[in-house]
Amino acid sequence: MITRFPILAAGLLLAFASVSSAAAPHPNGVVWEGDKGPGVGKHIVFIAGDHEYRGEETLPALARILAKHYGFKCSFFVTTDPKDGTINPGSNHITGLEALKTADLMVVFTRFQAFDDEQMQHIDDYLATGKPVIGLRTSTHGFKKLQGEFARYNDGYKGDDKAWENGFGEAILGEHWVGHYGRNHQQSSRLQLQADQADHPILRGVKDVHTQCGGYNAHPREGSVVLAKGEILNGMKIDDPADPSKEILPVAWVRQYKSDNPQSRVFATTHGASEDILNEGFRRMLVNAHLWCLGLEDAIKPDNDVSFVGPYNPLTFKFGGHRQGVKPSDLEGYDSPILGK
Repeated sequence: MITRFPILAAGLLLAFASVSSAAAPHPNGVVWEGDKGPGVGKHIVFIAGDHEYRGEETLPALARILAKHYGFKCSFFVTTDPKDGTINPGSNHITGLEALKTADLMVVFTRFQAFDDEQMQHIDDYLATGKPVIGLRTSTHGFKKLQGEFARYNDGYKGDDKAWENGFGEAILGEHWVGHYGRNHQQSSRLQLQADQADHPILRGVKDVHTQCGGYNAHPREGSVVLAKGEILNGMKIDDPADPSKEILPVAWVRQYKSDNPQSRVFATTHGASEDILNEGFRRMLVNAHLWCLGLEDAIKPDNDVSFVGPYNPLTFKFGGHRQGVKPSDLEGYDSPILGK
């Protein structure tokens, strides 16, 4: 009997250690998992690292909405400072993308990133499966300065792999970096939903769409279906006058990145800054896009709940303007503020 106590104690300690290890937060990520709704059993992986437009605020806000209101498992990974583990949108350091092995949808909000080969391999393996992709704002130029086999992801790529000309943006999303088409903080955009796509599931219930970040010059590649175009405004309010010198260009579209695989659905938008999703119409379009990409069109209702989950008070976007000292673990749960403290 006496000899059993040390064995029992050791077993309990081992079990406790296993539970503690399983519950430990990921240094570069957070997971929210809902328990009811059309998304139960589906896994969405969000990847943020964009320097300027506060994708580290946009993506966790969307992830919480999709987990809490729709039942998805949502894994959010963000670039961090490798020295102290705090969120740093200007860093290339990210881990955890092996989560893509079980993902049903990948959502990207990056800008000129050069992740290490191990993490890029997970992205490459995911795309090889032909599963759906969503790209926001700067993801049209999401990668730069990658070397070797992943150089084809670089914006403006002109190498031997002609299918990847101009990089991830054009090959997967349908457009790469062309240039600004509206002045940030001076010109916002009023989105015009395309009449010929009025019945598209992504546009159900979408109205009065207005975004804060300046427009991009975009001409999605052949085969893309434009859902909305952006009217550049001389001001930051939805009822400000349009800039008469600006053509109305595409700002949201869908396509397939593998012509022989209908599962390879893509939704791309040249907007998506953290202040953009304060507009309910734009936020609803993004939520609908996640459902559409996963083939859940029947779950898209015009009055679906797209309300924020927990406090959401985004910063005005700018380079170097992210909240300091926040770790991914500070975003855990549904009640912590986005972003952080």
